[in-house]
Amino acid sequence: MTNRLAESQSLYLRKHAENPIDWWSWSDEALLKAKTENKPIFLSIGYSSCHWCTVMEGEAFSDVAIADYMNENFVPIKVDREERPDIDSIYMQALQMMTGQGGWPLNVFLTPDDRVPFYGGTYFPVEPRYGRPGFLQVLQSIRRFYDVETTKLQSFKAEILENLQQATLRPGSQELSAELFQQGLEKNTSVISGSSVGGPSFPMIPYADLVLRSTRFNFESQYDPRQAATQRGLDLAKGGIYDQVAGGFHRYTVDPSWTVPHFEKMLYDNGQIVEYLANLWSAGIQEPAFERGIAGTVQWLKREMTAPEGYFYAAQDADSFTNPHEVEPEEGAFYIWSYAELEQLLTEAELAELKQQFMITPKGNFEGNIVLQRWNSDRLSDTVETALDKLFQARYGATAESLDTFPPARNNQEAKTGNWSGRIPAVTDTKMIVAWNSLMISGLARAYGVFKKPEYLELATNAANFILNNQWVNGRFHRLNYDGHAAVLAQSEDYGLFIKALLDLQACTPEQSGWIEKALSVQEEFDEFLWSVELGGYYNAAVDASGDLLVRERSYMDNATPAANGVAVANLVRLALATEDLQYLDRAEQTLQSFGSIMNQAAQACPSLFTALDWYRYCTLVRTTSDRLADLTAHYLPASVLAPTSELPANAVGLVCQGLSCLEPALSEEQLLQQIQHSQTRE
Repeated sequence: MTNRLAESQSLYLRKHAENPIDWWSWSDEALLKAKTENKPIFLSIGYSSCHWCTVMEGEAFSDVAIADYMNENFVPIKVDREERPDIDSIYMQALQMMTGQGGWPLNVFLTPDDRVPFYGGTYFPVEPRYGRPGFLQVLQSIRRFYDVETTKLQSFKAEILENLQQATLRPGSQELSAELFQQGLEKNTSVISGSSVGGPSFPMIPYADLVLRSTRFNFESQYDPRQAATQRGLDLAKGGIYDQVAGGFHRYTVDPSWTVPHFEKMLYDNGQIVEYLANLWSAGIQEPAFERGIAGTVQWLKREMTAPEGYFYAAQDADSFTNPHEVEPEEGAFYIWSYAELEQLLTEAELAELKQQFMITPKGNFEGNIVLQRWNSDRLSDTVETALDKLFQARYGATAESLDTFPPARNNQEAKTGNWSGRIPAVTDTKMIVAWNSLMISGLARAYGVFKKPEYLELATNAANFILNNQWVNGRFHRLNYDGHAAVLAQSEDYGLFIKALLDLQACTPEQSGWIEKALSVQEEFDEFLWSVELGGYYNAAVDASGDLLVRERSYMDNATPAANGVAVANLVRLALATEDLQYLDRAEQTLQSFGSIMNQAAQACPSLFTALDWYRYCTLVRTTSDRLADLTAHYLPASVLAPTSELPANAVGLVCQGLSCLEPALSEEQLLQQIQHSQTRE
């Protein structure tokens, strides 16, 4: 028997439809039920490709004794964080306040009258293990505390609520100085330069992007930003985090050596990494593995992650089945190789050369199996590429050259019953998320600007047009699309990242003016519904979609994706340069000032705000003829907007403006490039 989540559009929620727990989705009805019956809310938040969410679904949430107690004593509510990042953000912050750490699944207990959290954790096993209590014992203790320790409960609630409210009211600062900017570069470079001892390795592209930006300055530093930026690119392109056989980047590796990934592939990581590797290339750091990583990721995107309508799917699971009769999928099964398989599939010469280029031993590097990781970043030989194509064919049942599209398995049942020629693939979450599509559009646009491959631009353009044509309902922008149906009002990251994507399309095709007009239209709606008049900056959710939120947050901390307000400020500066409307620059300045104390006190939490400060301090407008723009787009000019013009002074080839003042007209292409580069540092 299924519960009410069976009717949900969300794949993550539907995965819990057969649990004996009487799940509710986040709704007025569920919140009212908890309040009326005076039952604490058990709020559980996760996402479809989360490995430990999947584990807990199959263990604690499928246990009948746990379900019986839960249903009697709590109102259980499930939330897909990809649908409602605003809810997730609030309760993740609360969990970190309570325990000092966070993660998914995010499980918190709320009082029913005001939705304030009073206890929380991540993964809870059925029985006590891993140093964690058994989940039924947790539930019994929580209910006893709620019923008996009312004074302690009220005191603890008050403290948590006060801290959450204070976090939304950060004091501003008028100082947006060179010293603040340099401090931000130094501290964020330390994050990328530091070595992880025994811990996992994450892409952390918002940090890496800022470090790459810092390479154009001559600030004194104990770190070498160029080396740090390059090393991050090499770790990504050479490591096991990259699917060396079929393209696409996994979410992170569980070790500091970038070897063994958590195998899910998230669209948001891949979009950012493609943009980052293209920027490294344009900055003159032209490792062959970077170009290969971009090309392979685009092929994966075309083959497995692009809907017929042109948008991109959200994610692929870490786990997959090795045979149709398995009850539970295995982590990484679609991607890993045994040494015996390699011996069977490859010739002796191919295996020998593959071992020269990849870290391969009979004992393996992941539970007796092999995750492919490269020794170096050189161009691979034809023999090695042939060997990798044989592995591709074993996995997919066809050669890479012949396989244009690979249909998604939309759930476990489709995965187990599909007529697959090769291995059973991981489940693909086929929903469209505006923010994540926007990151991929930006990555493709930048890669097109650098490498001039038309398919990169075509993919980006198709996805952008899908969003423009399908995500407005009754005049309002929506975040998600499920099989042709728009859902959930857009949040700040959707607005900010889509505006950036439109500006990035404009940047790689500066002779076209249509993208900037569309960006201005989206920005107008963003300002109307999410701008904070009192504080500056943008709220996470629209004013008319925040009634169910404990507090209204303004996102400034970077996580796996850049914070909405950092992206928004950079957009505002770019719009000011493109339109010469200084209202955008005023709003950018106000937003940066509103987060000034955070930038001073916790620079390592907000690299995107420092990227925005880079745009604000070093913004450069370059006007030149259309025929010269194509060459300029291939350069690394991280704080410049390129604009075509046919109206230049006599004998001039271009005009460079530093913010609100212009330099003398450039009379040669060499002088033009020198002026642009000087303007990017103002030294």
